[in-house]
Amino acid sequence: MTDIPNISFDAGEALLDWIALTDALAAGHNLPKAEIGDTFLYRGKDTLLSRSAWIDGLGIAVKSATIFPGNPDREVPMVNGGVSLFDDVTGTLSAIVDFHLVTKWKTAGDSLLAARRLARPDSENILIVGAGTQGRALHAAYSAAFPQARFTVWNRTAKNAEAMAAECKINVATDLEQAVRAADIVTSATMSTDPMIKGDWLQPGQHVDLIGAYRPDMREVDDKALQRARVFVDSFDTTVGHIGEIKFPLESGAISRDHLLADYYDLAAFTRQSDDEITLFKNGGGAHLDLMTANHILQRWCAR
Repeated sequence: MTDIPNISFDAGEALLDWIALTDALAAGHNLPKAEIGDTFLYRGKDTLLSRSAWIDGLGIAVKSATIFPGNPDREVPMVNGGVSLFDDVTGTLSAIVDFHLVTKWKTAGDSLLAARRLARPDSENILIVGAGTQGRALHAAYSAAFPQARFTVWNRTAKNAEAMAAECKINVATDLEQAVRAADIVTSATMSTDPMIKGDWLQPGQHVDLIGAYRPDMREVDDKALQRARVFVDSFDTTVGHIGEIKFPLESGAISRDHLLADYYDLAAFTRQSDDEITLFKNGGGAHLDLMTANHILQRWCAR
């Protein structure tokens, strides 16, 4: 019996690059549309998220994540979980992949796929809002596609921004409005429940990338930001119904359903029509993206 690969974070990461991953995500959306099933359980601010996906011709993935915002005070990671891959033909377990490896590369790669199509290629000033683990992954991902860019980080807690800036050798912003106005790309990964980024701050030609909101009570931008932008999402199935970023404006009538122009199953629609327009992408994640990412990691592992 062949041993089932158990791919650790360090061993898997050594095999990956951001451009190849986004190409794999694009290719995955040329396959039959994924069957997905999400389950959310809540206890106060704590969340158990179980996501499963099946793509005919690619396989099956099950990813379970616990998100406990109070864990950093306990010196325990906020997010924990596991990812299992199953063979498309036999249904047998084909690999176990480190949860944090899949999450890092899926989440930042998801946003980078949109940015490679929607952001201006000459973007030089990239603002990262949020100095957590994902903020660092965004720095790595965007650096691969925009090697000429200068990065700035803003965080509600200044010392965390300073720590990330020192680690990544980038600048710190102390005024969020000023930093947003100066950026070509704004990528945000926070746990905010109140909109932090205002539509009045946005400038012609910007690309806004929203990652942090994953619950019905979470938002990173206000209604006006959505109204001023051409809005795209990674998946209608995983963003519209249960993420506050999209759910609230639709329910209030601030935007209509046709304001959401396309998801990745219509990737050809992800185009910038002019240098002056504002584009906005809502990264909702989804188990189909975990499946595509984990499968890419497994393929790299087998080809090493």
